[in-house]
Amino acid sequence: MRTAPARPHVATRSRRGAALLTALLIVVLVTTLSAAMVWRQSRSIQIEAADRGRTQADWVLQGALDWARLILSEDVKSGRSKAAQSDDLGEVWAVPLAEARLSSFLSQDENKSEDAGPDAFLSGHIEDAQGLFNLRNLETQPTQPQAGQPPDAQAVQKALDNLNAARRIFQRAGMSASIAEQVQKSLIASAGGKGTDQQGDVPLRPARIEQLRWFGLNEEQVARLGTLAVLLPKAGTTLNLNTAPREVIADVLGVDLGVADSIVRTRQSNAFTVWDDRLASLVPGLPSTDTRRAMAAFTSNYFFVEGQLRMDDRILAQRSLVFRDGTNVRVMDRQRLLRQSALPGTPGYGTAP
Repeated sequence: MRTAPARPHVATRSRRGAALLTALLIVVLVTTLSAAMVWRQSRSIQIEAADRGRTQADWVLQGALDWARLILSEDVKSGRSKAAQSDDLGEVWAVPLAEARLSSFLSQDENKSEDAGPDAFLSGHIEDAQGLFNLRNLETQPTQPQAGQPPDAQAVQKALDNLNAARRIFQRAGMSASIAEQVQKSLIASAGGKGTDQQGDVPLRPARIEQLRWFGLNEEQVARLGTLAVLLPKAGTTLNLNTAPREVIADVLGVDLGVADSIVRTRQSNAFTVWDDRLASLVPGLPSTDTRRAMAAFTSNYFFVEGQLRMDDRILAQRSLVFRDGTNVRVMDRQRLLRQSALPGTPGYGTAP
């Protein structure tokens, strides 16, 4: 029995099926490649927009910092007309900038609507860095006298006063006084002084209070200590009695909180400029010969400037340390703050990296 020959229309139908399958595969391939290209282009646009936003935010925060520097410089000029200069919380620099729409600062065109563009809000404040105890003062040690010469009694007493103040500060922060002594040894070693490591290893020199974790303090201890003390670039700074909180005044001068409260209440009506009879009457336990008087003053050179920019659900904050030398105000340190949300009325809210 002979097999019937293949019908022509069956072969044609097979070729059409193969062509259709090939066309479908090509469509899938083109679609996949197109989707990848679109995603890649979209990703590039997002990255470019984010970079542009960060750059713009940096410029805004830099402008806010320059504005604060100008305010501090003008404060010196306005104070030259006074009989005695002082820095206190009643001056212009101490007034915080409440959150305001950025367009209110930038828009000079009367025809330009403040609602144009994305919502951006700027806020900030200036803090007196010398309103806290400078732990860098613990690095100051009396020099070794020459052979046959007695030690400098005044320098020895100054170092002891700083250490005693640090002990009280650490105790108020919930730590033992011995931790203050350990921190002092580490600070002296990190500054190139005599360390305790027989191998000659010198610890890193911290530049900020949160970097005391390098010396073994935990995050909670550093947070409590940060409300009372600071680490400034140089030792030998004084505490500004016009801006310091009562707890710091009490611990630095070695007086009780009642005396410190009296100082705070008195300065609110009339800031101090010198150790006059008015101030001396508030601290009778500190006669004119007491070396603790030299730890306090009434002017400041170091300030913290903090600016915050809020755009939609993003918050960018920057904290800078500036040094004022006459009318010249220069930036000493700058850091970004990690901030999840803004809390009205709490300018210090945030965590430094």
